[in-house]
Amino acid sequence: MTFSTPVRDIRYALDYMAGFGALERSGAFPELSGDLVSAILEEMGKYCDQVLAPLNTASDHNGAVLENGIVRTTLGFKEAYRQYFEAGWSALAFPENIGGQGLPSTLAVALVDALNAACMSFAIGTTLTTGAVKAVMTAGTEHQKKLYLEKMVSGEWTGTMNLTEPQAGSDLSAIRTKAEPMGDGRYKVSGQKIFITYGDHDLTDNIIHLVLARLPDAPEGTGGISMFLVPKVHVNDDGSLGARNDVQCVGLEEKMGLHGSPTAVMAFGENGECYGTLLGEENKGLKNMFIMMNAARLDVGMQGVGVAERAFQRALAYAQDRKQGRAPGVKSGDMIAIYEHVDVRRMLYSMKALVEASRGICYANAVAYDLARHSSNEKQRKEAKALEELLTPISKAWSTDRANDVTSLGVQIHGGMGYIEETGAAQHMRDARIAAIYEGTNGIQAMDLVGRKLQGDGGAAAKAFIANVKEEAVILSAAKRSDLHHIGERLLAAAEALGASTNWLLAAASNNQEDILAGAAPYLKQFGNVAGGYYLSKGAMASALAANEQGSDAVWHESKLAIAKFYADNYLNEAVGLTASVTAGAETIARLDPALLSA
Repeated sequence: MTFSTPVRDIRYALDYMAGFGALERSGAFPELSGDLVSAILEEMGKYCDQVLAPLNTASDHNGAVLENGIVRTTLGFKEAYRQYFEAGWSALAFPENIGGQGLPSTLAVALVDALNAACMSFAIGTTLTTGAVKAVMTAGTEHQKKLYLEKMVSGEWTGTMNLTEPQAGSDLSAIRTKAEPMGDGRYKVSGQKIFITYGDHDLTDNIIHLVLARLPDAPEGTGGISMFLVPKVHVNDDGSLGARNDVQCVGLEEKMGLHGSPTAVMAFGENGECYGTLLGEENKGLKNMFIMMNAARLDVGMQGVGVAERAFQRALAYAQDRKQGRAPGVKSGDMIAIYEHVDVRRMLYSMKALVEASRGICYANAVAYDLARHSSNEKQRKEAKALEELLTPISKAWSTDRANDVTSLGVQIHGGMGYIEETGAAQHMRDARIAAIYEGTNGIQAMDLVGRKLQGDGGAAAKAFIANVKEEAVILSAAKRSDLHHIGERLLAAAEALGASTNWLLAAASNNQEDILAGAAPYLKQFGNVAGGYYLSKGAMASALAANEQGSDAVWHESKLAIAKFYADNYLNEAVGLTASVTAGAETIARLDPALLSA
């Protein structure tokens, strides 16, 4: 199967769904232009199609291995990474004063989309470095920035997050890694971390680990966690590499998928000689962690979009090639491609609709991120920040949940052959599964949405978003085209249902938080369904205008309208029904004796 980066769909999502034009109009990015964006996307597509995509299957069959204390990546990864580094992809959206190109983060998010579609195992390592750079930019001392930032920004060195320990999964209050002050600005670090993505590898000469640990006098709980910058290889004051630090990969996890991505068990200070420096303030490590985590959550949402895109392309190609059965009522003659069967098209349209809706949500989140930091208009910055924070858990959780749906449908379309590894469909399903788990499970994202995000501002951001959705729905409902009118009606009904759920949750918050938590997951799904429909609807309106023009593009834009209508009939309708689940309250999941569940 030949993979092709969906450059046209990416540009469509940027311009017509996510409002990327607002960044160009902001004046914050003087070099930004339509031609520049086109050039970046085209080159991005070439790199992903020609260099990364061919490595995807190989990374699954011949993943990273630990040999004599050295982690070796899939054959071809080193050369692919060299080209990634030399082309400047790592530096795309970082400030120019630290070696970046000063372009919007939204373009970097589009790159994450394309990289993950091409080879998720390779792409995931690049996003960890992005998060580490943002933490050092925000919390690092001038000396730390001078030593590390430019080489991390360029991609010459990579970065990691070292959070989880064997006894501490999502509950970071239980971490035991220690950091002892040496009195000279250094700290001796000791402990073990697990599930460390690209914790060790052979792609670069140095890896900058950001490690959560406790100082000797730290208070219990999360309030006693600090963050430390611990290089794999010490860096001299002139920027050259010095001696090897006492940091070792002592094992690689055997995983369900993402075999090409080394998930390391890291040992710090096994020989008592691991040294690092404090990043930020003592006992304020979680503040730095959330800088990394919020960046990672949007990137993980994009991982879901990317792998779902790859699964869709594979399923679409198979459905056109595989011949089986005949049309209804036809009893003899040649068999037809399974694409001609209605149920197969239903599955393919579901895959396409969910990929495009997820992409729209994540790109809109990225545009909000950029506007919140770069708009010259204070009101716009404030509104964008509220939208960014609201969309982040939805981008992460809804997009990765939908990626699991999409990749599962991809296997189903292949039939029995989908269950056979030879076809490659199963790899996408296995690779996608982890995205709903790491960087805060999707249940945690749902709790964040109904907790910090909804209750934190009294529902202001959610209500503002719903008002925008309703406004779009009214515009569509007034359109002359029957399909736009139909989409508008479905969107309005879904928005009203989401509004009812939002009001119920806000009212219930003062009575019983368990009622809120019980409705968290269905509320996030409902919000995601509505948000996906909203951004698809914005694209549909633009496509309706474009479809009026003569030329081959008209047919392509009509297909966008068809997918938006399909989504409205299937996923906006689903959103309406989810209010009953949101508002059922804690009674529906009242605690049962576990013995009764196994009787």
